[in-house]
This record gives sequence, structure tokens and C-alpha cells, in this order.
Amino acid sequence: MPTVARTSRTDAGLASELRLGVMRLRRRLIAERDPANPLSAGAMAVLGVLFRHGEATPGELAAAERVRPPSMTRTVAALAEGGYVERHQHPEDGRQVVVRITEAGRRTVLADRARRDAWLTRRLAGLDAEEREALRRAAPILDRLAQSD
Repeated sequence: MPTVARTSRTDAGLASELRLGVMRLRRRLIAERDPANPLSAGAMAVLGVLFRHGEATPGELAAAERVRPPSMTRTVAALAEGGYVERHQHPEDGRQVVVRITEAGRRTVLADRARRDAWLTRRLAGLDAEEREALRRAAPILDRLAQSD
């Protein structure tokens, strides 16, 4: 059976190892969510976009999350019903709706991030300085990969 070091020598092998590691970490971070939080991972992702980038139309949110507009419309409706976002008329195009995160949505995002960041901080403490430095260098690269088309 090939080892990680051997498989990662090729770009295809590296891609496979990264995919596996990132997906496992994603699953683990999702598992670390507050069990009392009723929102799905997708709904939390939408709140995260609004928290980071400010208000947006449902179409812009759908593009950011790479989902179809009707799915985003349902997600936004559920978030609005729960008081996590509010919708208002677009200031320049009255046919469009703009979605804005509420204070309850902000608190939910911050609490969720704090819980998962605390879990990850505890895991990072178990790594040596060289491993943490490698992750510091890799973090912006992984983010750039995630944002690319």
C-alpha cells in the first residue's frame, strides 16, 4: 500500500491526499458544531457570507455558495423566518431583494466560530512548531484554492 509521502510526490497524488485530509477535517469541524444550533451547515455558510461581506441579493448568495437560486431562496426564507436575516427592497432595483444579517445571525455565527475554533486550537496545540508553521503557510494557499474556479 502506498504511503502518504510516496503518493504525494505527484500532483495527482497530492490532490488526492489534500482532498482526503480537507474532507475529513471539514466533517470533523461540522461535528463540532453546537448541537443546540438548529441551522444546517448550508444555512450557516450563508450567514458566514453575509457576516464577512455584508448584504447581498439571493442571486449573489447563490453564486457565492455555488447553489441554484431556488435553493438559496428557500434558505433565505428559513433564515428570515428564524430571525437570522432580514430582507429589504434593493435601493436601486425595486424588483430585487437584498438580504442582511441580523444581530441574532451575528451572534449565531460568532458562537459557532468560537466553538469550532476552540476545538481546532486544542488540536493545533498537539502539533510541534514546525507543523504549525507549515499550516500557517498552507492556510492562505488552501483558501485561494477554495476560491478559484
